[in-house]
Amino acid sequence: MMNKGTLYLIFGALTFGLLLNSFFIVSEKERAIVFQFGEAVRPDIPVGFHLKIPVIQDVKKYDSRIQTLDEEPDRILTVESKYLLVDSFIKYRITDVLTFYKANNGSFNSLNSLLGQRSEFVLKNNFGKRTVKEVVSGERDELMSIMLSSLNDSVADLGVEIIDFRVKRIDLPSNLSNSVYERMRTERNRLAEELRSEGKEIAREIRAIADKDKVVILAEAYKQAEELRGEGDAEAAGIYADSFSQDPEFYEFTRSMKAYVETFGNKSDVMLIDSDSEFFKYLNAKKDIE
Repeated sequence: MMNKGTLYLIFGALTFGLLLNSFFIVSEKERAIVFQFGEAVRPDIPVGFHLKIPVIQDVKKYDSRIQTLDEEPDRILTVESKYLLVDSFIKYRITDVLTFYKANNGSFNSLNSLLGQRSEFVLKNNFGKRTVKEVVSGERDELMSIMLSSLNDSVADLGVEIIDFRVKRIDLPSNLSNSVYERMRTERNRLAEELRSEGKEIAREIRAIADKDKVVILAEAYKQAEELRGEGDAEAAGIYADSFSQDPEFYEFTRSMKAYVETFGNKSDVMLIDSDSEFFKYLNAKKDIE
């Protein structure tokens, strides 16, 4: 038989074990539920030090921090019946630990699977109402807000809150990418040709206006030049006439001298003319004087 010391030691160890099993601590990063015979009797235990009935009651703790679900891209159909590869992520946290436990048996793997299915449904529902252009270059923030609200409504029975739901990347299948890029290239080429045609038309109009203005300016300049030349000739004729009337003989003499200079300016020039011609009037007069 065991002696009393051994019995006391065993009793003390059992008592210490029961005492250790009678309390538990919930940190600020956790949510906890107390179960008794498999039934939740104290759901959503607050943060702090708590007591429970040893052996009979059990505690399960779950991470209450923000979790991230980042799955493989989904193949989503747009309103144009074109497929897109949509890569998204979800950030969520537990808000009702008892609902979370009942919906998923406390399994985050099961929860992530359900969230993936429901997020795919939200993506298909929203992308299916929009074209590729609206999804890629439309109001992205507004679309994300609509999908976040819609996903939150759909997970109310899972005991979680969706903090963020974002589309990281949208890709086109290779065959669709080539088609879209080719269509974009064709559209840009068409627009470039339109701009070139408009530019050429504007250039022709500007050139025509410039040519017209040139003709008008030259005509006006020629008109003014002719008017000035006419005025100059008239004034010169008036001066000559006035001079001639004052001393006709001197005027005729100066004109003859000028004619001699212009005629005999080049020694190689040869002119056949009668020496008694009127042209040599003043030269003959000088000879007669001598």
